[in-house]
Amino acid sequence: MYSLYFDPGLGAMIIQSIVAAVAAILLFSKNILYKVKAFFGLTKKDNDELFDDINVKESDIDNTSN
Repeated sequence: MYSLYFDPGLGAMIIQSIVAAVAAILLFSKNILYKVKAFFGLTKKDNDELFDDINVKESDIDNTSN
């Protein structure tokens, strides 16, 4: 039977690789799900006119103080 020695550096490297793998899987699956939803038209449309409902008068913009 072989016994392996795990020093703190190797343990930290193993934990870091596990965390990186989980993060990569989550981000990759989120991107794939977004593309599938976009293909079927299930995504929400972006509201580009975010400030459209703000009423700013032309005189307010042109009025500069001396």
